[in-house]
Amino acid sequence: MRLAWAICAGLLLGIGVAWWLSREAPGKTEARQRRAEQAAAAQARDARPSLYRWRDDAGVLQITDKPPPDRPFQRIDREPDRAIKVKGDSAD
Repeated sequence: MRLAWAICAGLLLGIGVAWWLSREAPGKTEARQRRAEQAAAAQARDARPSLYRWRDDAGVLQITDKPPPDRPFQRIDREPDRAIKVKGDSAD
């Protein structure tokens, strides 16, 4: 009978330790939520069409849809044209 109680106590203790070690700390959950919100905001920002303004070697102003790899540029965010009706858009 003592052996059965010892086995039950060992199992309960093992389950308790496993649960304790597998749970997340409260701060970790909040940090993960913050990272998810930041990623969603960055994705929404990147989903908007953008243009890039920069100057070439001759000093001529260039405006392109891709940033230059080797020189400073300014990002110009544009709003999509709202005159175009998108299927499922309920802006009526």
